[in-house]
Amino acid sequence: MGKDYYKILGISKGAADEDIKKAYRKQALKWHPDKNKAAHAEEKFKEIAEAYEVLSDPKKREIYDQYGEEGLKGGNGPTNDGQGSNFTYTFHGDPHATFATFFGGANPFEMFFGRKANGRGDDDMEVDGNDPFGSFTSFNINGFPRERHVGVGGQQQQQQQQQQRRKQDPAIHHELRVSLEEVFHGCTKRMKISRKRLNPDGRTMRNEDKILTIEIKRGWKEGTKITFPREGDESANTIPADIVFVIKDKPHPHFRREGSDIVYAVRVSLRQSLCGCSVTVSTIDGNTCNMKITDVIKPGMRKIVASQGLPLPKNPEQRGDLVVEFDVNFPENLPSNAKDVLKRHLPA
Repeated sequence: MGKDYYKILGISKGAADEDIKKAYRKQALKWHPDKNKAAHAEEKFKEIAEAYEVLSDPKKREIYDQYGEEGLKGGNGPTNDGQGSNFTYTFHGDPHATFATFFGGANPFEMFFGRKANGRGDDDMEVDGNDPFGSFTSFNINGFPRERHVGVGGQQQQQQQQQQRRKQDPAIHHELRVSLEEVFHGCTKRMKISRKRLNPDGRTMRNEDKILTIEIKRGWKEGTKITFPREGDESANTIPADIVFVIKDKPHPHFRREGSDIVYAVRVSLRQSLCGCSVTVSTIDGNTCNMKITDVIKPGMRKIVASQGLPLPKNPEQRGDLVVEFDVNFPENLPSNAKDVLKRHLPA
C-alpha cells in the first residue's frame, strides 16, 4: 500500500485547495522538528511536506487520485494524449525547503512574529497552543534573538504582498541518457546539480551543490519525466524553478527500442534470402535464440520472438517482444553464367 496523503494531512479526498493549505500549515507547525521533540517528528515533517507537494499541484493530485503513490512515482499516469506515461514524480527530500517556500523567503518564521495589519494576531493560523513557536530554540531573525510578538506593522504587510507577487521560474529540463540494459534491469542515477541559494540574511547568495537521486524503474519509456520541485536557483523575488530530467535512450550497437519492443537487425545474403537459413539472435538479457527461416526473406521482413523485449512500464513482470528485422545484402554484380542459371530457374 502506498502513502495516504489525505490521511497524513488530516483531510478528506474532496478537500478544496484552501483546506489543503490550512491543513499543511497546521501539521507543519505542529511537527516541525525544531518545535516537536518526538523521535519521529523529522520523518513526520517530511511526510507532511511530500503530501502537500502532491495535493497542492493539480496534475500530481489527479494522477495520485487515480493511480495512488505507486502510479505517481512509477510513471503510470496518463500523458496529455492518454497514450501512456511520461510523468513521474520524485519528492525532492527537503521538507524545510517546502516549509520556507510556503511561509515565505529565507526567514519563513518572520511573518508570525507580530500582529497582522488588520489587527489580528495568530488566532487564524490553526496551530496548537498560544504561540506556535514557543518551544523553538536558537532561532534568530537577521542576527537578533526572537522576542514574542514584536510588531512589524506595515513592513510585514509589504513583505506579504511581495510574497504574493512571486512567480516561479520556468522549469529547467535536462536529458538523462540511459542504456537499454539499464531500462531492462532498472537502476539508480545520482545527478549533481549546482545552484544558487539565498543566505540567511535574505539578500546575499551562495553557490551550492546537491545530489539528486533518480530511481529508474524497469521498462520506463523514452520521454518519461522525473521532476524535482523547486530545486533551481533561489532568489528573493522568484520561486525556484523545478528541475526536470527527461529519459533518453543511449544508442545501442545491436538493438533499438520501439515502445516496449526491441528491434534486432539481421543482414543476410541474397542466397540465404532465397534458399533459407538459420540465424542466431541475441536478447537484451544476454541470452541467444536460434531461428530457422524457410520462407523467402524480403528486405524489411520481420519475425517475432515473443516476450523477449523490455518490461512493460505498468506491469514489469510482463515483457514486450524481440522483433528480428531482416535486410538483404544484394551483390554489386553477377557473372553471366550465374545470370543464366537464375533466368532458367526464377519465374519471370
